[in-house]
Amino acid sequence: MSNIYIGYHFTIEPKELGSEILIAQLGEKAFESFTETETGVSAFVQKDLWDEMILDEIQILQSEEFKIDYTFEEIEQVNWNEEWEKNFEPIDVDGNCHVRAPFHPKTDAEFDIVIEPKMSFGTGHHETTHMMIQHLLEIDVTGLKTLDMGCGTAILAILAEMKGAQPIDAIDIDNWCYLNSIENAERNNCEHITVYEGDAALLKDKKYDLIIANINRNILLNDMQSYVDCLNPKGTLLLSGFYVEDIPFIDASCTEKGLTYVKKFERNNWVSLKYVN
Repeated sequence: MSNIYIGYHFTIEPKELGSEILIAQLGEKAFESFTETETGVSAFVQKDLWDEMILDEIQILQSEEFKIDYTFEEIEQVNWNEEWEKNFEPIDVDGNCHVRAPFHPKTDAEFDIVIEPKMSFGTGHHETTHMMIQHLLEIDVTGLKTLDMGCGTAILAILAEMKGAQPIDAIDIDNWCYLNSIENAERNNCEHITVYEGDAALLKDKKYDLIIANINRNILLNDMQSYVDCLNPKGTLLLSGFYVEDIPFIDASCTEKGLTYVKKFERNNWVSLKYVN
């Protein structure tokens, strides 16, 4: 293999959800690394594995729900560590929780989470992750059997364990998320997190006191019944990954399944909702 890469630079509207979907679809091709940018995402593939039709089957590029433009260029010998440092921004939630990469300095935050973002080069939706952390910081999770659905880099599962939740299942459908979550759990000395690769089908016959689902509107609506079925009486469901305008759809799905709305966080038009069983 050569050290020459083809770099694609995508401009995406709306950025956050579109970037997540695009990265997932590109990850099924030969693209091996991604960096978040102010307007979208950059994706990199080794030139030896590239051809002019590599984007032909990327479905989101044909979607009318997103406006996506791109340019591409040939790049020699990408320094991924340098790219991480340029593009990875730590998350600081109210001074109580700090999510950082190994090259960021440690702070005095009560909960200091270190992640190696791997292919995602980031912590996903900063707004949604931030709000879900806010919810977790407010909840006494000691001894709660917990599910982190769509765990990504396992940030939320790790925080839950730091706050005393156990045992914890972390599930993601993407292989890189599965592997990255295992590494990040080990990096933070977690002993009660089990990571699984898959989707809501894995929830059959499971029961949880706390369910965390930071995904997107369509998946949440599709899988809501599965979450409710495995949520214990008086259990808590935390949801994020959608916009303010999506609230009526999410709320209708939750309330018709017997859940009670408790609280909302809103950040830059992103929303996180709390329900109890």
